[in-house]
Amino acid sequence: MKILLEFRVLRSPWSIQSLCRIFHHSHKTLATWNFSDYEAVGRCEQEVPEYFNFASDVLDKWSQIEKERKGPSNPALWWINGKGDEIKWSFEELGFLSQKLANVLSGPCSLQRGDRVLAILPRIPEWWLLNVACMRTGVTIIPGTTQLTAQDIGYRLLASKAKCIITTDELAPAVDSVVSKCQSLKTKLIVSESSRAEWLNFSDLLNAASSVHNCVKTKTQDPMAIYFTSGATGSPKMVEHSYGSLGLGSFLCGRYWMNLTPSDIVWNTSDTAWIKAAFGSVFGPWFQGTCVFVHAMPHFDSRATLETLCRYPVTTLCSSPTAYRMLVQQDLTRYAFKALKQCLSGGEPLNPEVMAQWKSQTGLTIYEGYGQTEIKKITGVVICLFQHGMICANMKGMKIKPGSLGKAVPPLNVQIIDENGSALPPGKEGDIAIKVDAKQPFTFFTQYLDDPVKTAATIRGNFYITRDRGSMDEDGYIWFMRRCDDVIISSGYRIGPFEIESALIEHPAVLESAAVSSPDPIRGEVVKAFVVLSPSFKSQDPKKLACELQDHVKKVTAPYKYPRKIEFVQQLPKNIAGKIKWNELRNKEWGHV
Repeated sequence: MKILLEFRVLRSPWSIQSLCRIFHHSHKTLATWNFSDYEAVGRCEQEVPEYFNFASDVLDKWSQIEKERKGPSNPALWWINGKGDEIKWSFEELGFLSQKLANVLSGPCSLQRGDRVLAILPRIPEWWLLNVACMRTGVTIIPGTTQLTAQDIGYRLLASKAKCIITTDELAPAVDSVVSKCQSLKTKLIVSESSRAEWLNFSDLLNAASSVHNCVKTKTQDPMAIYFTSGATGSPKMVEHSYGSLGLGSFLCGRYWMNLTPSDIVWNTSDTAWIKAAFGSVFGPWFQGTCVFVHAMPHFDSRATLETLCRYPVTTLCSSPTAYRMLVQQDLTRYAFKALKQCLSGGEPLNPEVMAQWKSQTGLTIYEGYGQTEIKKITGVVICLFQHGMICANMKGMKIKPGSLGKAVPPLNVQIIDENGSALPPGKEGDIAIKVDAKQPFTFFTQYLDDPVKTAATIRGNFYITRDRGSMDEDGYIWFMRRCDDVIISSGYRIGPFEIESALIEHPAVLESAAVSSPDPIRGEVVKAFVVLSPSFKSQDPKKLACELQDHVKKVTAPYKYPRKIEFVQQLPKNIAGKIKWNELRNKEWGHV
């Protein structure tokens, strides 16, 4: 934060076509690959290159274009904190600073290619620098939300065998409380204006580092990032992404769903821990030379968001359905957006009513996208890229059917299938799946690390199973029905019931519990816990006890997972084998028969 690089923002006159020509003709400084090649790969019209590194093959090329054009442009990164502080970096400045940080990682931090670093950072410029520096060094980044507790952090360090952790003052004490159990962890790097014992200081090392660094040569299938994703059972699983699946695979997403150009300024409000931040705030925009706008607000604030859209020339807003639900609670006619022309949504289904309210008050259509953190690698076939999790979307120019997820993103063949892997006719509910065969191969996530059984379970015949239920109409639009498993998606956050139940059982008042999703008008769905109390606690005040249990869960695991609803019951419904009937409880909440 000490490095404030000012850059005046002007609209860029460059078109995608002219930029393609620049990439194509600047053969002396640019690689043989250009934008047209990347688009052809995304459409399965050309084979994936053996080697690819987003830092050297894309970002450094934009830096070179800035130098050669010698004209004004939008910055690569535009960061504000709402308190008057502002940072703007051009692509050249981003390259300069990320090379310095790359030297910090390989020097004082002693990280080598293939090592893993757990990054728990809020929306601060250092997070963007770290992403690029990890690419330059071949270090695998593991993003984590700042809402993680000490127990969450310890689990992630042990499971990933990360050799380095980077965080801020707020979470440093939590890290120190679990570090003795994490034998693989060798380095702790803190983003802070002050020093801390046994921690390396990010700013001090960055200022002292050399700006000369040679980017490693990475293969398209080399691991680049790991995301922890909640499942229906057990602890969060590690989803591994490669330079191809996440980096190269983002081209079409940024170009066609996000509809970005170098003249645009995109604001993606996603938490830095989620994959949506990777494709919406790094790869998608920067592949197109688009300015990434960032507001450091720690929690979503609808009024602050609307005021920011009125004050700054943001052209594209990408946010969650929960955020739009909160925004339409305001009188939107009072706000005159400075430059907003496109709105995107993803992470959970968007209510048609919210879409209609937004449209009527702002005149803007919300384009919904549907995807997943997971991407599956199919071996034994020619590889084609799936846009890092984007499965269906409402693209610019398409007819919008409110409530629909849109159509399959080219070149994917999305079908609704039955339990035998056979495609179902229009209107029939089934599993949303993606066809996988030699004619249409693709790259999903590399694997669930250390979980081959879960990895194999994603395939049914010639289909990849999304674990979502839905239907397809006669026009090819996909309609989401429900999850096949028990994962709860609240405000865009994936929450596994096992994590909630494990936290609750640690409290002496809880004999047993079951966590399910429950409808909520703002968050879409929230966690509800059915709790059977221990005999000695049955006489206590239920309201006070419910609050106590909620506070307990917040301390044991990330606060966003706590059950917002708690119902005390005498017993839980179980089958003849003694297993809890979660479906019965969930159906009760959603009114299903």
